Amino acid sequence: MVTGTGTRWLAGALIVGLMTLVGPSAPKGTLFARPLPAGAPDDVVPNRVMTWNICNPCNESGQNIGRAADIATYAPQVIGLQEACVRDVERIRDHLEYQYGLVYHVKYGSVLRSWSRCGGLPWRPGGFGQAILSAAPMTDPVSVEYPDGGSEDRGYMAVTTTVDGRPVRVFNTHLAQRRQEAFRAKQAKVLAAAVARHDRAIVLGDFNAVPDAPELADMWALATDADPQCRASGTGTCEVTTDWYSKFDYIFLRGIAPVGHEVRLTRYSDHNLFYADVELTDPA
Repeated sequence: MVTGTGTRWLAGALIVGLMTLVGPSAPKGTLFARPLPAGAPDDVVPNRVMTWNICNPCNESGQNIGRAADIATYAPQVIGLQEACVRDVERIRDHLEYQYGLVYHVKYGSVLRSWSRCGGLPWRPGGFGQAILSAAPMTDPVSVEYPDGGSEDRGYMAVTTTVDGRPVRVFNTHLAQRRQEAFRAKQAKVLAAAVARHDRAIVLGDFNAVPDAPELADMWALATDADPQCRASGTGTCEVTTDWYSKFDYIFLRGIAPVGHEVRLTRYSDHNLFYADVELTDPA
């Protein structure tokens, strides 16, 4: 006869056994992992960076597992996420490590505490804003809230980390919502002033503006997009990055050369994944 205490002990032993089977020491591609397509990298790509607005609120079933699989398919060295809840990012990071063997450090740039977006308790809501995942450690993090976010608090974050084997300052931002051009113009000036202090920088983010929008002029004066056909003049052919066929997501490069890029559809957001392979050169 198994007593109540014995039953709990047996259940605990079974859980420990299962964790041993599929936990951190389990090989890449455990029982719960979504298979990756053929040709997916076996490890992080050291010169690859990605920006992705992961959409909130979006209620796709199994979305964090799916988001992790989408990221693992391209395995960037650095990922900038927008509209990110801290709890979601924690789950994505864990899925990447335990299911795909990709280990990332995380820094947050949350500018909003939102129970409606991120859950938690009404008196202890979840953090909402930006996050950066990096395969290399990150130093000197800053999180800055724009003086006026428009209809919702917005800001940028920045860290120093390693891309293509060299240290670089990486920014991640989310500008004010559509039809709030005046707010975005002020925010872009604040961001550009911070970026201008670095000879070499990568700026990831959802700018909520098309390439020839006047509010992006300060950024274009400092950097180019990783998509070489996309220019501030609007004369180039910019790949769209949203479900409404607009280019809103950018990988601005300052003192860094792009060597390739891709925009990929995903079912887990209304923004596409946008990643670029880059080459870091010595600052002039």
